[in-house]
Amino acid sequence: MATSERSERPVNPSGGAAGRAAPPRKGSGRLPWMLVLPAVLGLAFLVLPLAGLLIRAPWPTLLQRLAEPQVLEALRLSLFCATVATALCLVFGVPLAWLLARVSFPGRRLMRALVTVPLVLPPVVGGVALLLVLGRRGLVGQWLESTFGVTLPFTTAGVIVAEAFVAMPFLVISVEGALRGADQRYEEAAATLGASRWTVFRRVTLPLIMPGVVAGAVLCWARALGEFGATITFAGNFPGTTRTMPLAVYLALETEPEAAIVLSLVLLAVSVIILASLRDRWVTTP
Repeated sequence: MATSERSERPVNPSGGAAGRAAPPRKGSGRLPWMLVLPAVLGLAFLVLPLAGLLIRAPWPTLLQRLAEPQVLEALRLSLFCATVATALCLVFGVPLAWLLARVSFPGRRLMRALVTVPLVLPPVVGGVALLLVLGRRGLVGQWLESTFGVTLPFTTAGVIVAEAFVAMPFLVISVEGALRGADQRYEEAAATLGASRWTVFRRVTLPLIMPGVVAGAVLCWARALGEFGATITFAGNFPGTTRTMPLAVYLALETEPEAAIVLSLVLLAVSVIILASLRDRWVTTP
């Protein structure tokens, strides 16, 4: 008796026709306890301090403390300095990122390493370096003072400079990565149609990398807002002039711990908002 064509077709062990991919096997579902315990301890190490901050916060008087003049003054100064520092980082950091991503030149790796040094450099060391260069007797500072009458240390401008110094690498790295991932065929097509280099950059390149620019600017702003070491070393701690939120937290911790907790809650809320706004780019994975 002749067999049917279906019966002659080879069958794989999973019951499907030959050539059809077998469905992926699922895990056994058992938890690797040797990894779970250290993971839980690590999570507790990161979360418990934040929980302690929330538990010990003076919630009944929170709004009253936030409305205190010194708190509002430190908050206003922090927001202003962080915003101006971010603007400076955009002006100088985006062209620097473009140079590192698109131009080949001797010493590019060294330049990239120098750009990222502030990420690993202790902020206090950065403040000392700024003093040696931009201080009244610094390499550039004495020339600025004698020629233009500009003094940066222990001024609000000094706070902005210190924050921009430590925050710019976040912007440069983000924008450089966006430039490397952008499709250059669109830029080449615009150039063949007669667009100038500036027009190509403004109308084609910048829109392509805008998500990276925005993410870098937000991270840059958050880093500038939380800067402490370079600020107190280069700009000091003067009320209304250089006392930003982190410096106010440090000062209040010695005299009024509840005020320090309130200021810390403000910075914590800003950090959570920043992470929530960048969750698709920096937190979640595909």
